[in-house]
Formats: sequence, structure tokens, C-alpha cells
Amino acid sequence: MQLALFDLDHTLLNLDSDHAWGEFLISQRLVDAASHRARNDQFYEDYKTGTLDAVAYNEFVFEFLAQHDLPSLAQLHALFMQQVILPALRPRGQAAIAQHRAAGHEIVIITATNAFVTAPIAAAFGVGQLIASQPELRDGRYTGRLLGEPCFQAGKLHHLQNWLAGREVSESWGYSDSFNDLPLLNFVDHPVAVNPDTRLHAHALAQHWPIEDWSIQPTA
Repeated sequence: MQLALFDLDHTLLNLDSDHAWGEFLISQRLVDAASHRARNDQFYEDYKTGTLDAVAYNEFVFEFLAQHDLPSLAQLHALFMQQVILPALRPRGQAAIAQHRAAGHEIVIITATNAFVTAPIAAAFGVGQLIASQPELRDGRYTGRLLGEPCFQAGKLHHLQNWLAGREVSESWGYSDSFNDLPLLNFVDHPVAVNPDTRLHAHALAQHWPIEDWSIQPTA
């Protein structure tokens, strides 16, 4: 197998889908604006500094999921996709996926953001393989709890290695914007820093990794 791994938020997307979901719930007046934004923003700042308690953050997000049935959540997510996500898809990210697909590579989106938020986004990119943090489902409803280890920092590598069990990889590529993904980028043969944060940018320069800007529109 030749494997191409793509982070999602600020790599394939122009935004952070986890944080954007919280803002979307506020815009729909489905949560208390002041308290929800304060917690959502603080978790996002913790993520950027690498100090995020990923279990606590996922369970904060899952509180809302546990309060609603699956059909209602699916309808709400469809609106989120139309209003927020589809305008944020990066054409250069789509082009990179298409290039790997044309080469016959296995393509996987691997993200710290939970699978409820990200599975439809992966589908919008035409990617069928998603590795993400998993909300627990029981009797057809979300419980509000995280299932297993969060797919964050070294947890991404843990989930990837579980996914790879029994598979042989001859060559691999990895794309990410975040220093939090250093374990993943060190794992692959060809790491690429995409619109990297300050720490990843410095590390990529020191390691002579490619640095790409996917936020700009491709020329015709």
C-alpha cells in the first residue's frame, strides 16, 4: 500500500470544523451563546498551544449530541455543511487528494475532530477512509462519552497503527498544519507542512520539509 494521510482542520479546510460546529450551534440559538462560546474558545486556545484536554473537549462537544436524536442531528449537520463547511473546502487540498487518487494511493483523512462532525466532510472530499475521535453510541443515541482514546497528538498515531494492523505500507505521505501532528508527520516518509502554525513552520524549516500554502485559490 502507498498511503496518503490528510489532516482536516486548517489543512483541507480553511477553518477548524470542531470550533466552527460550536459557533454554528450558537448561530442557530441552540446553546447558550456566552457560556458555550467561552468554553469553546478556551478549548480551541488550548488546542493551539498543545495543552488541550482532548477527552474533556470531546465530551463538551458530545453534551449537545446526547440531547438530540440522530435524525435531528443529521438534519442539523446538513445545514452546517451547506452554510459553513462547503464554502471552506480548499481547492488545493482537493487537488492533492485527486493527485494521490490518480496515483492509486490509499487516502485517509485523520483528524482530532470527532466522527459525527467529520464523516460528512470526508465524504464531501470523496474520501471513504476516516480516522477520528469517536462519540459513543448506545441504543441509537449518543451517550455524551468518548469511545476509546482521542485521536489527538500521539493518539493519532495510536489510531493509525490500529487501522494499519495487517496492512503493509511501502511509502507514505502526511499533510498537516499543526505541531500537534508531529508524531504523525514523523511517522510518514514524506511529511508536508500545509499552512503550518508557528512551531510546525520552524520545525519544517529545520527538517527541510516541504511547506505549502493551500489557502490560496489555484490559478486557472
